[in-house]
Amino acid sequence: MHRGPCSLVRVSATPVAALAVALLSSLSRCSLLEPENSVVSALSPYFGTKTRYEDVNPGLLPDPEAPRRDPELLEETCTPVQLVALIRHGTRYPTTKQIRKLRQLHGLLQARGAEDDRTRAAGRGDLGAALADWPLWYADWMDGQLVEKGRQDMRQLALRLASLFPALFSRENYGRLQLVTSSKHRCVDSGAAFLQGLWQHYHPGLPPPDVADMECGPPRINDKLMRFFDHCEKFLTQVERNATALYHVEAFKTGPEMQNILKKVADILQVPVNNLNADLIQVAFFTCSFDLAIKGVKSPWCDVFDIDDAKVLEYLNDLKQYWKRGYGYTINSRSSCTLFQDIFQHLDKAVKQKQCSQPVSSPVILQFGHAETLLPLLSLMGYFKDKEPLTAYNYKEQMHRKFRSGHIVPYASNLIFVLYHCKNAKTPKEEFRVQLLLNEKVLPLAHSQETVSLYEDLKNHYKDILQSCHTSEECELPKVNTSDEL
Repeated sequence: MHRGPCSLVRVSATPVAALAVALLSSLSRCSLLEPENSVVSALSPYFGTKTRYEDVNPGLLPDPEAPRRDPELLEETCTPVQLVALIRHGTRYPTTKQIRKLRQLHGLLQARGAEDDRTRAAGRGDLGAALADWPLWYADWMDGQLVEKGRQDMRQLALRLASLFPALFSRENYGRLQLVTSSKHRCVDSGAAFLQGLWQHYHPGLPPPDVADMECGPPRINDKLMRFFDHCEKFLTQVERNATALYHVEAFKTGPEMQNILKKVADILQVPVNNLNADLIQVAFFTCSFDLAIKGVKSPWCDVFDIDDAKVLEYLNDLKQYWKRGYGYTINSRSSCTLFQDIFQHLDKAVKQKQCSQPVSSPVILQFGHAETLLPLLSLMGYFKDKEPLTAYNYKEQMHRKFRSGHIVPYASNLIFVLYHCKNAKTPKEEFRVQLLLNEKVLPLAHSQETVSLYEDLKNHYKDILQSCHTSEECELPKVNTSDEL
């Protein structure tokens, strides 16, 4: 097979080896397949960043491989010439930290042993006993890795986008795809699964080759782009490692809404309330979401909570995301400007190539990252900003807030920039237009609420960000005077 003119930059042998190990290890360990019928819980809309993609896009449930064309998408005389997609990884396992907290909670339930025996002898079942007997199948090695359902998320997204934008995802363009990823296994594996989905689109019924043998090979790792937050010392020092930075999160944990849930759950599980805390309650809630997302099972953990509890626990998750990911402390959103610049550099290059009657060298750019990648960028662009900040003390006032992380960045969430070339434009400025899609739905522009923008107008709106992006200066800590006094 002819190898296309792949534009990926070659990386050193060490990252390539890491990619291969990541792919092989996750494939060999994962044997959990998605069930045929999707199980739905009444709690599903409230799982925050642990939300399944199909719970945000329920129209996908009948046929998850069929594209859902938004009627606002441009057509007729405007042809898409480039697509830049920022994609969150697919469904994943819980992290080792979450698994250990769940193990701690499971141990509390099993420690009730003698009491459970008396309850069973009296013929009275209880939820705590059911959970003590419920298999704890999570293991430390899973540690946030992509699951089979997550691979399916990516393969299906690839099939839908290829059908929605057939000219961009043509077989001829396959060798010109550019893929970039975070170094985390779940992102590397998501990129590989996306490529497998495209192979399925081009060669129905044929098993895909190894990703390394495809035209463009595996995605290129670039953590400075996809994990910019790990490279911003000011963010790491002032927010990530600062015990007081998440004051509102900790205050909400000890506030009346969470304390009511704490007492209720202690009563349901028949364990001393002093043995529980907000973190254990939250991991129990997320275990309901993990069992649903990974195994398609509605576990007894889901029966511990009702919708009112779920709304409170969603708010706790949203508080953390709000303050850490660029809405409360803006350093994280400002440090995402390098990623924003990178997107517009791709678009600029495509515009110039079309103006010179040249083919666009990279019609599709795919970047695989995290919720922590998407949220700061959306904040930088002016999206999902509430009039009042989310705090520990205004839960009721924020019931109808714009910032609901699970509705913005569920698993497999995607922010897509589509550049169009319009033939019948009256002026050169009107020749190139842009639309944004969030989770495959047209996203109105933050500043105008229009569904399409002239490319030059969009650049002009964001010119201050694009022209004054200096992350090295932005992320530098203030210098402390350490001069010695003699």
